[in-house]
Amino acid sequence: MKGKQTIWDMVRSLAVIGVVVAGIYLFIPHDENADPTHTVDYRVETLTARRAAPYPVAAPVGLPAEWRATSVSYQRKNANAWHLGFLDPGKQYVAVEQSTDTSGKNLGKITQQAKSTGQTQQVGGAAWERWEGEKYDALVKQEQGHVTVVTGTASFDQLGAMAAALEFKQGQQGQ
Repeated sequence: MKGKQTIWDMVRSLAVIGVVVAGIYLFIPHDENADPTHTVDYRVETLTARRAAPYPVAAPVGLPAEWRATSVSYQRKNANAWHLGFLDPGKQYVAVEQSTDTSGKNLGKITQQAKSTGQTQQVGGAAWERWEGEKYDALVKQEQGHVTVVTGTASFDQLGAMAAALEFKQGQQGQ
């Protein structure tokens, strides 16, 4: 029966593949405790956004090293949207979002459909609106022509810590 394969041949082939996979798993180093979070440096993007945005761009100053930046973007064509994402020391997500789109639709998108509680939280001498939602909570500060939102899965204390660390600066446009 030349050329015919039997089930036994298939079982042997699978066993050989299993041994190779097990060997690879055992002999290639891996660390189950390693943190897969990729951190980003947001300094250059912050300077670029500050030159381009029509509002003072917010970026934190003096946060402890346990706060890790994970994402950054500035989209001029998308209502001058500034985004800076972090993991706080408790590995909860915190984002700084700014935009010239102050509509309820945009705020709903940014805050994952959180709603205003009608309460405020004092942060660094400024009153921020408290918003609560199923997924994200947020601190919202509406200003002339733009909105700043600190949002995420973190507690209001951590959102407040981020808001307190924010430095608002605007570069000179056109440079």
